[in-house]
Amino acid sequence: MADQIMLKFPSSSSFLLSLHFDNMKASRFRCLYAPAVLQRTSSASIPSSRTFATAAPEPLAREHKSSRPRTTFQDRLNNGPALSSFIPIPPTSLPASEALELRTALVGPAGRKKEITRLPQWLKTPIPDNSNYKKIKADLRGLNLHTVCEEARCPNISDCWGGNDKAAATATIMLMGDTCTRGCRFCSVKTSRAPPPLDPHEPEHTAEALSRWGLGYVVLTSVDRDDLADGGASHFAETIMKIKQKAPNMLVEALTGDYAGDLEMVERVAQSGLDVYAHNVETVEELTPMVRDRRAGFRQSLRVLDRAKKVSEGKLITKTSIMLGLGETEEQLWDTLKELRKVDVDVVTFGQYMRPTKRHMKVYEYVTPATFELWRQRALDMGFLYCASGPLVRSSYKAGEAFIENVLKKRAIQSGTTVPDARVDVADSITI
Repeated sequence: MADQIMLKFPSSSSFLLSLHFDNMKASRFRCLYAPAVLQRTSSASIPSSRTFATAAPEPLAREHKSSRPRTTFQDRLNNGPALSSFIPIPPTSLPASEALELRTALVGPAGRKKEITRLPQWLKTPIPDNSNYKKIKADLRGLNLHTVCEEARCPNISDCWGGNDKAAATATIMLMGDTCTRGCRFCSVKTSRAPPPLDPHEPEHTAEALSRWGLGYVVLTSVDRDDLADGGASHFAETIMKIKQKAPNMLVEALTGDYAGDLEMVERVAQSGLDVYAHNVETVEELTPMVRDRRAGFRQSLRVLDRAKKVSEGKLITKTSIMLGLGETEEQLWDTLKELRKVDVDVVTFGQYMRPTKRHMKVYEYVTPATFELWRQRALDMGFLYCASGPLVRSSYKAGEAFIENVLKKRAIQSGTTVPDARVDVADSITI
């Protein structure tokens, strides 16, 4: 065929056309007998990756069949070492003398190690993880509510939110947002000079959440809002009134700020229908400037508690809380309790100060449970209606349960009647 075609063209063109057909035959020979070359040629004609918008589809990857069973990270984790391999668990409980002994450890890089005090055993609490804890957390997030349990990193959150065999799970609601205008050296709540505006729906949402939980005793607290004209007193009072509308039998404790010393705002909250007015002095008078914000004061807190008691004509229960382990002396504590009794404070609680982060003031000492019990007895001897004292006691932790039980017994003794087991009949449905 090639010879016949060459006869039809001039000699000069015949040579070129013959050369062309020879090249075609050579290419055809390579295509038939060299499959490796074909693979490289075809793959090069369709690039594997393209930079323009209409990229060509990539060729399907071949399935890789392996006789070895597929493994996952979870399988490797389950077959690995247990937690006990890294954290030794003592087989038996320690004696009382060793359990109360503070232990130290050296931390830091070589040459710059420093000695720290380990957290005592009586201050260690379990990690929260149960259905009640998850339910309360879901309700709070769904209604855009905040709790002092989370914001202040309370160590009792697993017990309060998780509940136990004697009390239902509950949380302490923190009103007016999660940002405070003050910066106390012991508190881990966020601070800002200009916090976000108040949520106008918060009183209704709070009342709805508390009525849904079916509580008998609840504690409301709030951040300080010095950026507001009334310090948030009207917002606080509205929340209490909403709660009383939805649950008239619910006992409400309000743990308020000092409203920058504005006693009219104190009266507004005290007359809103609450049952217990709480305001914390936090520490002794001598340590107040180092512990609390400069806008707070020990004498100012005493005036707040005194006005709340007087405006209610003595019917309102007043309550305060003191932290131990900040460096206070025994004499200073005695003076503090005497000043509280002068303004007729009914309930006082003692708890161990625990450093939230390294940015906060250090713990001066870890007070033993025996010392807390000693101060509980001293407070009761001074005439306080009730005193909750212990390393993990906080102003709103189980105080309502114990307080109601104590009041029932005292009233029964005064009336000359027998009192039922308050912890069984009342405290099972009344918690804070």
